[in-house]
Amino acid sequence: MHNSGIFSISLDFELHWGSFETMKTIHEKNQRYFSNTRKVIPEMLSLFEKNELHVTWATVGMLYLQNANAWKNNLPNQIPTFKNPEVSAYEWVKKNGFSSENDLEHFAPELIDLIKNTPYQEIGTHTFAHYFCLEEGQNKDQFREDIKMACKVASEKGIEIKSLVFPRNQFNKDYLSICKEFGITSVRTNPAIWYWSYAADSSLIKKIFRTGDAYLKFQPIKMVMLKDIDKNQNPLQLPAARLYRPWSGSFKFQNKLKLNRILNEMTMAAKNNAYYHLWWHPENFGTHPNECMHELQQIANHFHQLKSKYGMESLTMEETTNRILAV
Repeated sequence: MHNSGIFSISLDFELHWGSFETMKTIHEKNQRYFSNTRKVIPEMLSLFEKNELHVTWATVGMLYLQNANAWKNNLPNQIPTFKNPEVSAYEWVKKNGFSSENDLEHFAPELIDLIKNTPYQEIGTHTFAHYFCLEEGQNKDQFREDIKMACKVASEKGIEIKSLVFPRNQFNKDYLSICKEFGITSVRTNPAIWYWSYAADSSLIKKIFRTGDAYLKFQPIKMVMLKDIDKNQNPLQLPAARLYRPWSGSFKFQNKLKLNRILNEMTMAAKNNAYYHLWWHPENFGTHPNECMHELQQIANHFHQLKSKYGMESLTMEETTNRILAV
C-alpha cells in the first residue's frame, strides 16, 4: 500500500430531493437557490479537473430522469411504506406534483452527463429516492427495490455504481448485504464522534455540537489509517472526517475558523499518512456560490501544497476501496 496521506471528497448530489420533507414548497427564493446550484456545479467540476481532485458524487437516482413522464415510468416495484409520509419522495410528488414537465429542481440528466465526462470523478449513489434507511415503516425489500432502480437508471447511462452514501447519514448496517448484492463496494460512514451517531432524528444537543465542531475543536478528529479499515467488510466502510459548511454572510469570523479547521486537519492527515474524507452537498453552494467557490479553491491550493510536501493523494471512494483491497 502506498504510504501517503489520502484526501477524499464525496458530495451528496440531491437538488430538491434532499430537502422535500423540510422545504415543502419551492418559492422564488428556493428556485434561485437551486438555479445557483445548477450553475455552480460546472464551475466545481472545472476546479476539480484543473486541480486533479478525485471526487465521488453520491447522486440521487431520480435526478437521472429526463422529465415527469420518465419519473412515472421508472418507479420501483415496491414503494417505501414510511410511517411518516412526510419523508417519502413519492408522497411529496403525489401531494405537490412537478412544476413543469422538465422540472429543474428534480431532474438533471445533463449535469450527470457532465460529471461522467469530467476526469477524476466517480458517480456513486445516494439511493434512488433519497431513501431514509432508519425511518419506521420501511423494510429491506423496499430498500432493495430502491437500490435496484438506482443501479438501473445509472446503467442506462453507462455508469456502474460502486459507492453509496446513505441519505441523512442514516447508516443501516442491516442493509449492507443488499448493497453487496448490487456490486456496491464502499459506503461512507459518519465521523466516530458521539454527536454524529446514527439516528432517524437528531437531538438539539447533537445539532449544536455538530455545528460548533465545524469551527471549534470540541473533540480532535480520530486519525484514520487505510490499514485500519477492515478489508473483510463488504462493502467497505469509509469513515468521513468533516462536513464542509458553506460560507455564511452572518458569520464572517466563523468562516475563517471553519476553513482553518479543515486545512489544519488536512495537514495533520498528510503528515501522518492518514485518510481524510471531506463531504458536503453541492446545494450548499446555492446561497453564496462565489464565496463558497473561493473557499473551495483555497482547499484545492492547500491540497497541492500537501501533495508537494508530503505526497498526499486525492482518491475517490472507489479508488480508496481498490487501494485497500489491493494489499
